[in-house]
Amino acid sequence: MSQTQVLARKWRPKNFSELTGQEHVVRALGNALEQNRLHHAYLFTGTRGVGKTTIARILAKSLNCEAGITSAPCGTCQACVQIDSGSFIDLIELDAASNTQVDNMRELLENALYAPTCARFKIYIIDEVHMLSKSAFNAMLKTLEEPPEHVKFILATTDPQKIPITVLSRCLQFNLKQIPPVQIAHHLQQVLSKESIPNDIPSIQFIARAAQGSMRDALSLLDQAIAFGEGKIDEAGVRDMLGIIDQGYLFDMLEALAQKDGLTLLSLAGEMEAQCLSFDTVLQELAALLHRLALAQAVPEAISEDTLDSARILALAQRLPPEDVQLFYQIALHGRSDLSLAPDEYAGFTMTLLRMLAFMPDDFSENHQAASTAAPKTQSPDASAIRHSQPVIDQLPQGSAGALSNFNWPELVQQLKLTGMAKMLAQYSEAKAVSVDQIELCIPDVHKHLLEKKYQDKIQTAMQAYFGKPITISFSVGSITGMTPAVLKQREETEKQAQAIATIEKDPIVQELIEQFDAKLIVSSIKPIQK
Repeated sequence: MSQTQVLARKWRPKNFSELTGQEHVVRALGNALEQNRLHHAYLFTGTRGVGKTTIARILAKSLNCEAGITSAPCGTCQACVQIDSGSFIDLIELDAASNTQVDNMRELLENALYAPTCARFKIYIIDEVHMLSKSAFNAMLKTLEEPPEHVKFILATTDPQKIPITVLSRCLQFNLKQIPPVQIAHHLQQVLSKESIPNDIPSIQFIARAAQGSMRDALSLLDQAIAFGEGKIDEAGVRDMLGIIDQGYLFDMLEALAQKDGLTLLSLAGEMEAQCLSFDTVLQELAALLHRLALAQAVPEAISEDTLDSARILALAQRLPPEDVQLFYQIALHGRSDLSLAPDEYAGFTMTLLRMLAFMPDDFSENHQAASTAAPKTQSPDASAIRHSQPVIDQLPQGSAGALSNFNWPELVQQLKLTGMAKMLAQYSEAKAVSVDQIELCIPDVHKHLLEKKYQDKIQTAMQAYFGKPITISFSVGSITGMTPAVLKQREETEKQAQAIATIEKDPIVQELIEQFDAKLIVSSIKPIQK
């Protein structure tokens, strides 16, 4: 029984027209070959699996094809066939990762002085060339400075930064790009069609995304998926194989955020924990979905009908404000880095979701805003509630800079119609000085990245709308007392949590369970009721 050839080898491109995703390199090499403008040394750089050595071998055929130097080698002459099979005597391939020493390079370069046995050019393909030792590079440099006419060097590397500049300057360099998932998916579908293997579009798109720009990795994953699915490829099997999160969870979470439904968010988190899903992977997938949402909002045509869940993405893009999508994306990224610091992964994940919920805009009706703006400036029995719930900046006398006794910035922030990063900037700021038409705010150094002008302008606009008159907001970076809206809100949540725990602990039934059955109260499972 003959051994099945892996797809990455079986479907390796044999000419430039079969290459996927490197059109810029193909065009440049094709023009040079057709015009016979040849260089003695070529360097191909790029991440793994994007086609460096494949292009090197096609170039070797182009240079030695018996039909002549061409951008379209015949593929049938003795030189082309032998290069494809790896048996061409005048093509020497070297893996620098296992041949780093200067002695190996000197031996190779001494042989380069001899004319090719049966070819037009003697060609050396050196893969991972950055692994050569300094002495080996120096030996190569002498040959590159005065190369024999019959020798061509084709170098490949994933790390060009480690190649000496003296070598780089003597090579014609081409940087190969990571291949877009759409192009990978299209190529995989062509391969599966020729292999007559049943498949569906979502599974191919999952594999294309998982390959992270590498066609070789994509074909290896395709091989794995075929074995996993016993000769066929379907979405469920590929999800299991790759450990992909059910996208339904992600959409449901964003729907819950759009509705400000914290209970559903925690319920979804509990379901995912019960399935032992990786919360790091969940946040990674959530960030990827948010990226697609942002694309749908900014460039709708970027979401084609072939895109996974395109209809649901476009629908959700209409519901969530763009600045909220941007904010959620940043919070998801920070949430991933915070997971290792959290008490446990569940706590870190749910805290990330709650942070998204906390920084969403509060709903205040236009009537409420109008009533707040027109609030009386003098104390009266009927206005006492208003005086306790809203700041009184316009009651401060002229020239009272620094007078903060009657000014409550945290309460004002709750009533301003701020969203996204502007709300976050306000939450982490502290009022330093107040006058009749000016407020100076201070933000600690750790949060100074929030000080973008557009966020400051949004706060100033919201303040002017709230008070119905011109107000100037200025910011500084420095030390604060710590009594920011964010800190006060966290303190309030902590107090609520403590009250909830105390209430449960005092419950007669709970006390009886603890006394009779030596039960233990899991404090982390107690959540205060959201009113």
